[in-house]
Amino acid sequence: MVYVTRGLVETLLRLASEAEPDEVTISLSVTPAGDLPDADLDDETPVFTDFYLPSAGSSVNAVFGMDLGTPAGQTEGRFVSHPGGLLGVTEEDDLHEVVFVAIPPWEEDDFGAFDRSGRRQRVTILDVEPPEESLA
Repeated sequence: MVYVTRGLVETLLRLASEAEPDEVTISLSVTPAGDLPDADLDDETPVFTDFYLPSAGSSVNAVFGMDLGTPAGQTEGRFVSHPGGLLGVTEEDDLHEVVFVAIPPWEEDDFGAFDRSGRRQRVTILDVEPPEESLA
């Protein structure tokens, strides 16, 4: 079972729709359910809550070869859009432990999760908000 917040799903679908006909690839990270006050899950259960825009830090990356758009640690998942309509992973996708895929018309029913072998995973969308982060 893979858990993801409704807000993240809605944002990813919107970004995929706006990018069409181009594909989108976005790094995703998790928050332990214990840090999500309204999540009725075991405290250590990972819930996908956050994304890192692929264009963040691209100027520095182009000049110095450093990816500042993604945190120093690994992200736990990846979102890819397939405007061509394949709801599954392909050899061209940047695989992670969990790969979320969306296809047109970019609705919740057009959104799925897969493991790195391409096996479909059950997704539960949670109506919870991630904790606010501080820049301090």
